Amino acid sequence: MPHHTPLIATIVAGLFVAFVLGALAHRLKVSPIAGYLLAGVMVGPFTPGFVAHAGIANELAEIGVILLMFGVGLHFSLRDLLSVRKIAVPGAIVQIAAATLLGMGLAWLVGWGLLAGFVFGLSLSVASTVVLLRALQGHDIVQTERGRIAVGWLIVEDLAMVLALVLLPVLAGIMAGAGQGGAAILQPLLFTFLKVAGFIALMLIVGRRVIPWTLQWVVSTGSRELFRLAVLVIALGVAFGAALAFDVSFALGAFFAGMILGETPLSRRATEETLPLRDAFAVLFFVSVGMLFNPAVIVQQPLVLLATVVIILFGKSLAAYGIVRAFGYPRQTGLTVAASLAQIGEFSFILAGLGAELGILPSTAHDVVLAGAMISIFVNPFLFAWIAGRHEEHEPERGLIKPVDLPPGHIILVGYGRVGSMIAGELKRRNKAFVVIEDQGDTVRLAREDGMNVIEGNALEARTLVAAGIGTASKLLIAIPAGFEGGAILQHARILNPELPVIARAHSMEEVARLESVGVDHVVMGERETANRMLELSATMAPASNAA
Repeated sequence: MPHHTPLIATIVAGLFVAFVLGALAHRLKVSPIAGYLLAGVMVGPFTPGFVAHAGIANELAEIGVILLMFGVGLHFSLRDLLSVRKIAVPGAIVQIAAATLLGMGLAWLVGWGLLAGFVFGLSLSVASTVVLLRALQGHDIVQTERGRIAVGWLIVEDLAMVLALVLLPVLAGIMAGAGQGGAAILQPLLFTFLKVAGFIALMLIVGRRVIPWTLQWVVSTGSRELFRLAVLVIALGVAFGAALAFDVSFALGAFFAGMILGETPLSRRATEETLPLRDAFAVLFFVSVGMLFNPAVIVQQPLVLLATVVIILFGKSLAAYGIVRAFGYPRQTGLTVAASLAQIGEFSFILAGLGAELGILPSTAHDVVLAGAMISIFVNPFLFAWIAGRHEEHEPERGLIKPVDLPPGHIILVGYGRVGSMIAGELKRRNKAFVVIEDQGDTVRLAREDGMNVIEGNALEARTLVAAGIGTASKLLIAIPAGFEGGAILQHARILNPELPVIARAHSMEEVARLESVGVDHVVMGERETANRMLELSATMAPASNAA
């Protein structure tokens, strides 16, 4: 067996260089995404040294898109999707049209032709799934109204691009004189609508029964490994099946699979099981984008590239902002949606690649699209952070910035899952002053419905702990199932309150050792406590009498 394969080399080199540059970016207080993109440039074909396999990197990146959209679907119910349809559907359509016209205008000035301009403009109109979701998740606003609008907008864009990919070969044939007029366009358009509608109907009618039933059966086996495998099979299987049978994008298929599963009580556990893989493959997505970037285009087409970046960052964003404001939404909601869409990504690559393959798009235009994507993805986190930072103090819907009003000596409970909810219920019964920190939107809603005082945010962030009153708290109870993450939470908490007593939960002896090594006062491991309790009961029970 050879010790060097393109698959292993691409994964190892991509992740290693991404880790080094991502850590450097973090140290410089720059978004790690910038480091991942530069890592792609370093292992790409346009720089000296090792060259990773671009085809393999793109396929690995596609897995990242699938897992990310599946995760979003877990926290995005059908009710949420329908609640923003009145703004997301017309908004996305108008914004796509505006960006496409701007792109066509630039193409006309350069002399690329009408159809080339259409493909070029369409490539600039659709935002990257990964970048948009990373921005929303990084600022804890996926579950807010503006976050739901942005995600709903993204779904409509994805549907529009599915139609565009089907119709593009037909348009190319018509322009070449091989088409049959209007019928040649209407027939594939209608067929595509029927396939998309068929997929959605199948998921809502069959998927809502089969997916929860399957996972409930897996849970009954008691195997965590089988549960993790089942979640991955559902995410990847539905995405692949949707693309194979219905010509729906991987991302859209995975989103609906997650949305169906998100309506079950198993959504939180499914999220926890897929999170590590989602993060790893999302990194590979950014590496693959960097690999496509040819720095020579900056020298060869500086003005065209500059105009393209302006359209991506400002042209379509201004259109999105104007649409959101026209529908009566607040100024900052418009700014957030505009910043979310101020970049392009995976669908842009696919459209530009298909246009070049069909002979519609010149190679120069294809390179400009890729370069524009690279630059916009690099800039977007900074733009989004600036807008989010300006908006934070005015955001009434995020519990994260609204400190709780509790007396000194209160208890902070991290996590409202199976264990955390039982602890919270008992604390409430005993009339103890406490606050819950939870970062999953659906679980936050459940806790608030149960009458709990909740802060929505990540306990690893200082602002969340400060909002929970970490400085005057008497105890910190870490009830999340991830013991190693619990250790990181403790370290952040002790910076703000060095004397704070901490009790944490663990699943294994390795986690117990880790938590004790970082200074947790008491570590509770379920299996160990169960064993101790059973031994206590055994010692107090009278032996059975032996009848003659």
